[in-house]
Amino acid sequence: MLKTPWAAMFTAAAAILLAAPAQADPDSDFARELHTYGIYGQKDFNAWIGKIACKRLDRGVDVTAQDSAKFVSDQLLRGSSTEQAYQFLGAAMNYYCPDKRVLLTQ
Repeated sequence: MLKTPWAAMFTAAAAILLAAPAQADPDSDFARELHTYGIYGQKDFNAWIGKIACKRLDRGVDVTAQDSAKFVSDQLLRGSSTEQAYQFLGAAMNYYCPDKRVLLTQ
């Protein structure tokens, strides 16, 4: 009779310890940051543009942050400002290519 409570406690403890940790969704976090800048749109599209901007920088298609911000600006909705293009680019770098953030200060 005493084995049952211990077995249940052991099983519950093992389940908690072996459970996979929850993973954050960078695309959702990216979308939330964009919303703070007044940039809206489909989450998947914005994440795709952010990832492409990083790939373009990585592959040398865009050399400077200005080149990349121009690409981003061309993808955003009409009426988006230059400031929003740079905010988008900075957020994309935060989530998808933090090693490229140095380009924003050059």
